[in-house]
Amino acid sequence: MELRHLRYFVTVVEEQSITKAAEKLCIAQPPLSRQIQKLEEELGILLFERGSRPVRTTEAGQFFYQHAVQILTHTAQATSMAKRISSVNKIVRIGYVSSLLYALLPQIIYLFRQNNPDIEVELIECGTKDQIEALKQGKIDIGFGRLRISDPAIKRILLREEKLKLAVHKNHYLTQYIDQGIYLSQIINEPIFSYPASQKPNFSTLIQSIFTELGLVPKDMIEVREIHLALGLVSSGEGICIIPESASDIGMKNLVYIPILDVEAYSPISLSVRNMDQSNYIPSILDCIKNVFEEENMVFKPSDST
Repeated sequence: MELRHLRYFVTVVEEQSITKAAEKLCIAQPPLSRQIQKLEEELGILLFERGSRPVRTTEAGQFFYQHAVQILTHTAQATSMAKRISSVNKIVRIGYVSSLLYALLPQIIYLFRQNNPDIEVELIECGTKDQIEALKQGKIDIGFGRLRISDPAIKRILLREEKLKLAVHKNHYLTQYIDQGIYLSQIINEPIFSYPASQKPNFSTLIQSIFTELGLVPKDMIEVREIHLALGLVSSGEGICIIPESASDIGMKNLVYIPILDVEAYSPISLSVRNMDQSNYIPSILDCIKNVFEEENMVFKPSDST
């Protein structure tokens, strides 16, 4: 059995017609029919119901189709990943979530560039979920994200657990807790701005999951496009917002930031790479992260995550 036989079969299933499949594959109809018959003979099963219009798979054929699609997808991903790995000495594409620009990511990227002048670095903003597919498709080589997302093709290295803070207007009554901190149970009746309004899971999903983990149900969660809009609304006295600690350096007027005391209130910061990738840029970027953490007097104990 060859990959082209699987492609022929999958195309016939998806087009529901031998004629249309032959046109799409740019081959004549009789050879395509013979290849399908040959595949059935090799497998010893009927893949299609005889005489059906449009073409329909048998129960066994539908089962085989699902696995054929997976094989073709994994083959395409492996090919793309291999090409990216072979060319990584020229360029490394790094995906990142925008909020990490307020953390240590700029220092890490700058040091990586200084230590690797022969490598061109391209930064690509994309959400943590999108990074997984981008890694598998070879569109990026490293991903810096915030969510707990697992995939067997991806290795995720937890770098740190960043505490979250509550952003409120400087005249908000909750500022009385600015020194001792506050628990999330104390804010569930407040209008809370969450972000971003993008494909889930995202940072907004993380915040909601923390409330759920604590058995809390916020009364008024308002999702907005991005962090600057959320903080702008808080600065206008419209509500409050939960942000990563590093984002408190954004410096918007009229805001104060209150520590959140719940131990569950943190955002995991992780580095993601392809599971089988042994490229030398990976230990190099980890060395840069270690050096920057040490400069900031932060503990660096990376751990593999699932």
